[in-house]
Amino acid sequence: MRTVAATFFAAVVAVSMPAGAQTSTPVATNNGTPPSASATSLPSAPSVPLAAPAPGVTLPGSQVTAPSAPPVQQLPSGVTAPVVPPNAPSLTVGQAEQFALQHNPRVTVARLLALAQGQVTREHRAAEMPTLAANVTGVGADSGTRITAGALNNPVLYQRAAAGVTLNQLITDFGRTRNLVTQASLNAEAAQSTLVATRDDVLFAVDEAFYRALGAEALIQVALQTVNARQATANQIQALANARLRSTLDVSFANAQLAQAQLLLLDARNQSVTAQADLSALLGDDRSTVYRLIDETPATPSAAPAEAAPLVQQAFAQRPDLKSLQQQADAAHHFATAERDLSMPTITALGAAGGAPWRSDAIPSAVYGAAGVNINIPIFNGFLYSARAEEAKLRAGAADAQVLQLRDTIARDVTTTVLQAQDNFSRIAVAQQLVSQANSALSLAQTRYRLGLSSIVELSDAQLLQTQAEIELANARYAYQGSLSAIRYQTGQ
Repeated sequence: MRTVAATFFAAVVAVSMPAGAQTSTPVATNNGTPPSASATSLPSAPSVPLAAPAPGVTLPGSQVTAPSAPPVQQLPSGVTAPVVPPNAPSLTVGQAEQFALQHNPRVTVARLLALAQGQVTREHRAAEMPTLAANVTGVGADSGTRITAGALNNPVLYQRAAAGVTLNQLITDFGRTRNLVTQASLNAEAAQSTLVATRDDVLFAVDEAFYRALGAEALIQVALQTVNARQATANQIQALANARLRSTLDVSFANAQLAQAQLLLLDARNQSVTAQADLSALLGDDRSTVYRLIDETPATPSAAPAEAAPLVQQAFAQRPDLKSLQQQADAAHHFATAERDLSMPTITALGAAGGAPWRSDAIPSAVYGAAGVNINIPIFNGFLYSARAEEAKLRAGAADAQVLQLRDTIARDVTTTVLQAQDNFSRIAVAQQLVSQANSALSLAQTRYRLGLSSIVELSDAQLLQTQAEIELANARYAYQGSLSAIRYQTGQ
């Protein structure tokens, strides 16, 4: 009778005891510091307090006499050490963007290419400027010598020493040079637009790596809490099994769950290291510095855009890559016009002046000067000019088609990005509900296992569900921030 009373009393006490696992702790960064106050807190992995059964109570598997399973080996201390050292420099997402714009090689390359393309405009405009050259000539020749081979004319060579200048000025080529200058100017504008597009690409990549690193840090905290909780559970079940109050099957399940948590920790650390390395490379840091990332994610993020159509039109007006491609297409049309103008005449003014202080007697005057106009009319050159004009026309048509193709791609990308943002925003609320329900389920599973009403499988499933719920919440939070960054990138903001 006393045994039954003691059993009943122990059962009542076990049921009335709080599970002790419903508290939620905010996810800290890898160096152990708490996140920003605006960060959404993630519940910690609950521990499993296992009480020894009251005298006279027989638990499932207590009759198993097989030797207990060995405990899972502890992870090395280096694995559980924080990925981010305590003295790591802090970095916000805004600081990361500014640092990348200053030091990323892609931005530097695009800026130098844009400056180089600007010089091409000056090169083409030089054809409209006068050309002035100075000449100094000294000739020694036999008297009466003439060039009689290699040309139709038969110039006479006189001994002389002379100096002078020549002037060459284009009067008109019927628009060819003007179109070449316009083409070069449009290409220079396209290079500037490409520079802006490159900056946007780098900023988007920085944001993506930054939020990926924050998500990996959150996963590390979840994994650490899970490892600690399951290690405590495995140790307690191991002690009970050694006292023949639990079976080796329970020990095996607990050890398997612990090993799974350890693998989760290793995967999370690998993701964090990879994301930090990607971020460091995007910042142009060849030292692979590890940063302490400041989480500025709002506790209540703004809702995703309701419609994609207005954002598509905004992207058409602001996307720098679309502007660049359109400017290149306009430049291609001006170049096609310039190539067509090759078949037009070219009118040039010529002038020369100088003197010959020492000369042959055949040269009567010590000074000379002349001016004239030359008209060059192309007649036939093997259809070269017509082929060049047709080639340029076809390339301009291809450039127009590329603009249309990019517009279609932008419309698709903006629409899918908005839909993805809406999905990620909805996943945050669902993941929060999942965490709450998983915590409740784990608390009940712990109580049922303590009372001997369930097996270790039910408790293991509850632990696994709780860990997966926390992972889903962390992934949803930072995936949504990445989606908002993608919307800004896709719309050219």
